[in-house]
Amino acid sequence: MQYLIQLLISGLAIGAIYGLIAMAFAVIYKSTGLVNFAQGEMTMIVAYVAWTISTTISGNIFVVAFGAIVAAVLLGLVIERVVMRPMLGEPVFSTVMVTIGLAVILRSSINFIWDAYPHALDLGVGRDVVRVGSIGVRTGQIAVITTLLLLLVGIWAFFRYSKFGVAMRAVAADDRTALLMGISAPRVHGFAWAASSAIAGIAGVFFALSYDLSPVMFQLGLKAFPATILGGLDAVLGSGLGGLLIGITENLAGGYVGSGMKEVAGFLMIIVVLMIRPFGIFGERDIERV
Repeated sequence: MQYLIQLLISGLAIGAIYGLIAMAFAVIYKSTGLVNFAQGEMTMIVAYVAWTISTTISGNIFVVAFGAIVAAVLLGLVIERVVMRPMLGEPVFSTVMVTIGLAVILRSSINFIWDAYPHALDLGVGRDVVRVGSIGVRTGQIAVITTLLLLLVGIWAFFRYSKFGVAMRAVAADDRTALLMGISAPRVHGFAWAASSAIAGIAGVFFALSYDLSPVMFQLGLKAFPATILGGLDAVLGSGLGGLLIGITENLAGGYVGSGMKEVAGFLMIIVVLMIRPFGIFGERDIERV
């Protein structure tokens, strides 16, 4: 039983990271109808920026967190304005290929700007172990799970009660009608890319706190994508919960079946789910573009 509980806790922790990145995927899709295949690379870039701040400016966790979030927002805004906005109205396939090219460029920039060696993001927090009986939980694991839950509540309230959240839903439903109602679609798209980059950046910083920082961090995007499909591409909250399900499933498969099964467990899960609900657990039935 102790082994099972430990697997569940660590599965929730890595699942929370997947969930944050999955929410970042869903925020962009819900606002623009586009899957951003550079999401993992954006996550990695923000984590490296946080490491740079901690080693050159200050190792204070609040300074690093603030700097990383600002950098993430700027990254998202620049990508939307310089790369994605000129693609408005172009075929979806072309736009998706642009995000793939962007992913390759961002991935290669790590070696140009930083290096190919692993680094530890040491802020003096996150790796301490809190014991509840015989169960050990890292403070970083508690923090990332709590952050995901708070963001789930915050985003739910944002889309339900704020005027801008309603505007984003309107653009997602029908951008032409939203324009006729005076809603600026480019402004909504810019906000969506900035918010998505910030959420993914938070996930990257948490991952770097718990594990090593390295150029293979972009694979977090590939790990989190099944969570987005599982929860529903247009369901931001469902994507977050999907991350938790994927994390738990991977950990249980790795713990009881084998490490090889851990790598494919998430994809096996989405195959089964999509055979039953092609639009995801929480997605809307009328999804047309993927």
